[in-house]
Amino acid sequence: MPDVFVSKPAGDHGSHGGEDAHQRHNHSTPKSLKGKHTKNPLAAIQMVPKKAKFIGTDEEEKILLVLRRHPITNLRWIITGVALLLVPVVVSLLPAISALPPNIQVVGMLIWYLVTIAYVFEQFLGWYFNVFVVTDERIFDVDFAHLTYREITDASIDQIQDVTTKLGGVLGTVLNYGTVFIQTAGAKPMIEFEQVPSPDEVANVLRELRVQEEQEKLEGRVR
Repeated sequence: MPDVFVSKPAGDHGSHGGEDAHQRHNHSTPKSLKGKHTKNPLAAIQMVPKKAKFIGTDEEEKILLVLRRHPITNLRWIITGVALLLVPVVVSLLPAISALPPNIQVVGMLIWYLVTIAYVFEQFLGWYFNVFVVTDERIFDVDFAHLTYREITDASIDQIQDVTTKLGGVLGTVLNYGTVFIQTAGAKPMIEFEQVPSPDEVANVLRELRVQEEQEKLEGRVR
């Protein structure tokens, strides 16, 4: 399995002299997340998960949100998977197929079911490992293509310039899911949290973190 949810070993933060590559702050949990904690590891939105580990985060970072696409977005491949499972039943009724020797029919069905299971498993992994992570220091966009490839984009909280949300369609409005657009000053100017649950709440958390960052910078200048 990909090591997306594996943290770095203690003391290995890719920095010089034991210091972090980016400035470390002790952020408090945003007010909108106070008292909230999600235990379900398969939840599309996990708030302040205590046991979640993520490759790329430092030991001092606190994971505040782990987001996946809303479960309704899986409906298409689930329906496709169920339809594929029913194909052998329908095909076995055809005269040309029923005339084949039983052992050939069994082998054919086994191959078909293996391919179908592989398809469903791959689609599930794509949903599970394509995640968006918000910590008290950074945001992460993980694009998981398959078991041997992933791409991770991250930006510091202080690089966030603007946050907007978009709910589209009847399902998005009724089920409250949409896309959060995050404009940053990082290498990737726009990071998108696509089709995530409660986009307005996610955007609010990001705005609170940005305000905290600005206040800490201001206090640092005053001192």
